[in-house]
Amino acid sequence: MSLRIYGNRLLKTLPGQETRPTSARVREAVFNIWQGEIDHCRWLDLCAGSGSMGAEALCRGACLVVGIEQASQACAIIQQNWQQIANNEQKFQLLRGNVLQQLKKLSGQKFDKIYFDPPYASGLYEPVLEAIAHYQLLDPQGEIAVEHSPNFTPPIIPTWEISRQKVYGNTALTFYRTMEVSESE
Repeated sequence: MSLRIYGNRLLKTLPGQETRPTSARVREAVFNIWQGEIDHCRWLDLCAGSGSMGAEALCRGACLVVGIEQASQACAIIQQNWQQIANNEQKFQLLRGNVLQQLKKLSGQKFDKIYFDPPYASGLYEPVLEAIAHYQLLDPQGEIAVEHSPNFTPPIIPTWEISRQKVYGNTALTFYRTMEVSESE
């Protein structure tokens, strides 16, 4: 199987729905929302699946893309896709394994944009978002987009605020930013 991304580039994907690529409509929406913020950004792609979101980020000028994916077959395809797209100035890294265990390895790094798209029924939402907050992986000016079912209530993370929520058919996105602390606090 294959799918097309920005610049009419073709990516390989795994057959079936095990890695459920983010739909073209949702991909386009995310990159429209973050338009002008991808060039030279540091991008983290969690539960990367087909790697299409990281590939889009590379196509749009991200300087660093880091992905985490558990399925080894998917990792092989992501690696091929990202190698094909990245230019000499761009860096990418793919970590294979459990997302919570791999996040710990990223402690000390900062990301401008984080895209998190776990299997909807996985129970990963709250623990992964809490781990991102705990390891302080989100740059203070950064934003996280979380893909989920429209009937899912996104968790509250004490140091973050929900900056926007969008629904696209059977897919919803919740965006988080670091909460701004006022001068009087």
